[in-house]
Amino acid sequence: PYPAAVPPAQMIGVPLASPGARLLARLIDITAVLVLNIIVNGWFAWRYWQEIEPVYREVDRRMTAGQPLSDVMTDLPQPGPQASTLQLVVLFIACALWFAYEVPAVANTGQTLGKRVLGIKVMGMEGAARLGFGRSLRRWNILGFPTLLWACCIGFVWQLVDCAYLLFDRPLQQAFHDKAARTVVVKVPHLPGPSASTPGGSP
Repeated sequence: PYPAAVPPAQMIGVPLASPGARLLARLIDITAVLVLNIIVNGWFAWRYWQEIEPVYREVDRRMTAGQPLSDVMTDLPQPGPQASTLQLVVLFIACALWFAYEVPAVANTGQTLGKRVLGIKVMGMEGAARLGFGRSLRRWNILGFPTLLWACCIGFVWQLVDCAYLLFDRPLQQAFHDKAARTVVVKVPHLPGPSASTPGGSP
């Protein structure tokens, strides 16, 4: 699926971002989205906890009493009637906030907050042109939509596998979401500052 003319180690003369830089950038982005969720999604998460709290309290009581695991998980109280609905609401809002945070930023500049701080950016394999909304969405879909499956743990496991795949992919260090959109993550080239001979430069 890759153009034969694309150099394997570097894209359009720009070195690829290191896995460590990508990880740190992703952690910054996760923190930013978490703050947004606390602000927007906090009430729904609190209501969900109220619905399921009796279950966890009973499990904790039985484990503290030293009951066998088979007894701990037997005949537990049922979550509140709104637990399932609130869980879906929480996951949907979390997914929507992540979408709003990442897709427009990558579409326009190739950089989220985390990538900007780490000096890396998303770039198309064919060149440095702006990715655009559709392509940014296609990239995010692979990583972001599985958030809706966190309730059964499948989504979270897939996201870990997706992000970890770049450690094994050669030569372009692409995660699955990079492959879906034909993108790579590269270091942002540092532009030289004003020289001493240019007007306004340092003496």
